[in-house]
Amino acid sequence: MSSQLSNPQGLIRGLYLEHHAWLRAWIQKRLGCPNWAADLTQDTFVNLLLKHDLPLLNEPRAYLSRVAHGLMVDHVRRRDLERAYLEALAYMAPAEVGSPETRAIMLELLVRLDIMLDGLPHKTRTAFLLAQLEGASYPQISERLGVSVRTVGSYVSTAMLQCMTLLQEPPHAA
Repeated sequence: MSSQLSNPQGLIRGLYLEHHAWLRAWIQKRLGCPNWAADLTQDTFVNLLLKHDLPLLNEPRAYLSRVAHGLMVDHVRRRDLERAYLEALAYMAPAEVGSPETRAIMLELLVRLDIMLDGLPHKTRTAFLLAQLEGASYPQISERLGVSVRTVGSYVSTAMLQCMTLLQEPPHAA
């Protein structure tokens, strides 16, 4: 796709005026919540405003729905992680739960970790999480996953490299 050469903000304004209502309805149909649909619609257009190299849009609705879909996936992932985290907290002693600020920081770290591990094969992700979060040894992970200890080492190294690479990248819009 070639870059948009003239007035990208004017282009985005036009896209907003022409497709905002459609995109909001498209998102609401998928999420079932008008409030989340409104937020994610706005986030989609903010995402476009933050792009340094806006592509030429021959099919604007296809492009907008692709960007919005990515944002919806992130939203659902975060919501699911938050729900699981809150369920785990319910089983902890009050002294172990921490302050609201600590819980918010932990949730944000979980979301970042999930994003970093996204796309890794299931066994690689599982090996890394068992080693890092449960403190399982490589032989224990090997037995649990049905792979060699050497393979566990490879899985964990791959996941670590993925995390380190993503931590070094500057944040960017989808």
